[in-house]
Amino acid sequence: MSKLLLEVDDDALAKAAELLGTETKRDTVNTALREVAQRRERAIALAELREMGARGDFDILLDKRNYRR
Repeated sequence: MSKLLLEVDDDALAKAAELLGTETKRDTVNTALREVAQRRERAIALAELREMGARGDFDILLDKRNYRR
């Protein structure tokens, strides 16, 4: 784990702690960083699924005989 000394906006930190349900500054910052990374990963995955749909990669599923016995 890295150790940092930084200045943060106290109002933003308090609001983030309230929204995230965290009790300490450390937990608030770490939780916020994790959530940002996870949100970005989900956005990328969703964009990839949209591209696959636009290419027709899922068209085989339109006919139930292709995936049901």
